[in-house]
Amino acid sequence: MTWTNEPDRQQTGTATMAKPALPVLQLVGVSKRFDGFTAVDDISLDIREGEFLTIVGPSGSGKTTLLRMLAGLEQPSDGNITLRGTLINDLPPRARPTCLVFQSLALFPHMTVGRNVEFPLKAKGVAAAIRKERALELLRMVRLPESYYGKNVMTCSGGERQRVALARAFAYDPDVLFFDEPLSALDYKLKKLLEKELKDLHKESGKTFVYITHSLEEAMVMSDRIGVMRAGKLVQVGSPEAIYGAPQTRFVAEFLGEVNVFGASLEGTGWVAETSGEPIRLVLPKPLAGASKAAVVVRPEYMKFLADPGDADNAVRGVIYNEYSLGSRIQYQVRAGDRVFLVEMSRAQARPGAGSGEVLIGWNAADAIVVEA
Repeated sequence: MTWTNEPDRQQTGTATMAKPALPVLQLVGVSKRFDGFTAVDDISLDIREGEFLTIVGPSGSGKTTLLRMLAGLEQPSDGNITLRGTLINDLPPRARPTCLVFQSLALFPHMTVGRNVEFPLKAKGVAAAIRKERALELLRMVRLPESYYGKNVMTCSGGERQRVALARAFAYDPDVLFFDEPLSALDYKLKKLLEKELKDLHKESGKTFVYITHSLEEAMVMSDRIGVMRAGKLVQVGSPEAIYGAPQTRFVAEFLGEVNVFGASLEGTGWVAETSGEPIRLVLPKPLAGASKAAVVVRPEYMKFLADPGDADNAVRGVIYNEYSLGSRIQYQVRAGDRVFLVEMSRAQARPGAGSGEVLIGWNAADAIVVEA
């Protein structure tokens, strides 16, 4: 499968014609093998000019190997990578108009902040006065005071070093910036701040960002599109809303956070949830054509407590056995036979106390997603 751009539109007289945008990077049938092990398996993908694309996946899914091929640190075993139509499979990193921000940041510990930022400009032979002017401009862009220009980079905090690494990356003036989990070692509060700043920098710069992370939360906050990898394959690509709201497989649905997922079987003309307890008759939005088994996905925020079974298309009786505070939201875990359902709601709507009595929970058919079992 090739993951491509949605067509742009151009006016020609009174007719509207589709004109595909030329991707800045294009992968066609790209694979990478190491001693018989396939780390990346036949990936085709168009990366749009100026977009923020994030690749997510569990450890070992191949996302870092994919990034290293895009950056020129690895060569594909099969397939082609082109940059604006030019084949770059064998082009070394220094010859590509791209820059990689490593997880380790790879700053020069013996240099000042300013010298680190200026390094790419010095390598190009830019005059000292112009280098300094550009370095100060980039420090302002990444929200560091100009006084940091002469500060030793190793006396900076973790978040400040992240900003220095970003400023140095922008000093290369690349067409595409690659990021290899740059926020993974930071504490939660700083990570959230830098997520927003990265998104702001992307918007202000107009550059193409390709970002690797194992964190769905990072991907959802920052990305224009998300690609989900599993076992070397790109299994789904789409906007954060599409990935979250319309996962195409059970793996994608479960990878993107806590969800209610359960098997369902066709019995006669109706569907029944697979459970060892009392059979749960289901009303599904659009069962898979010709299938006798399916997986049903219902996100916790679409579950609700009911006063009467008729208040939702699907109703289940169970017992609340625990509740968890998620800041502005409360999550309840409800046992129904051998199955546990998650119900999540805003704190203002929450039921006080976990309680131990029987409750009725349910969801509407339109709020469920049916995927292959």
